[in-house]
Amino acid sequence: MKGFNNQDLLKPENMIRLYARGAFPMANESGEINWYLPEERAIIPLDNYNYPRSLRKFIEQSKLQYRFDSDTVEVIRQCADREETWISEKLINAYKGLMDYDFIHSVEVYESDELIGGLYGVAIGGAFFGESMFSKKSQASKAALMMLIERLIRKRFAILDVQFMTDHLRMFGAVKIPFGEFEKMLEDAYKRKSEF
Repeated sequence: MKGFNNQDLLKPENMIRLYARGAFPMANESGEINWYLPEERAIIPLDNYNYPRSLRKFIEQSKLQYRFDSDTVEVIRQCADREETWISEKLINAYKGLMDYDFIHSVEVYESDELIGGLYGVAIGGAFFGESMFSKKSQASKAALMMLIERLIRKRFAILDVQFMTDHLRMFGAVKIPFGEFEKMLEDAYKRKSEF
């Protein structure tokens, strides 16, 4: 991004400007953080998502507890805890800065008070930019995603961005759209006064 060095791009005000334009950060193997604007974007339509039957049964029968924003930093660290990760320590610190302005949010899944799954993302107006999820037990991250979808609908969000298509996301009804269409959806989302 012209006119900014990498450190400047991680200041909260600049991160929010970049997210609002549809960009998202990822650290490479050397730890350098770059911002990306893919030509296609994957979203889960909040007015046309899919609730997998097996997941519905799992959620109804399990005794898991769901919380929101109760341990966001730990969720981010768990998402980063894998052999190859784009979530560097520098990026974690930048996310902490966003937390001070109430832009970063998380969903946590607990079993007997043990954190076994979750996800986090950035919320701006009626847009939620999903960043990453983790699961220590089968179905935990999927359950977190379902709880997120239901919360975003209740809170009148317009868009759930999931960045890249995966089989995991496709089962929830994720679709790929051109970036120009994504930008128009963001414009509409920012007109809403949604709060996570």
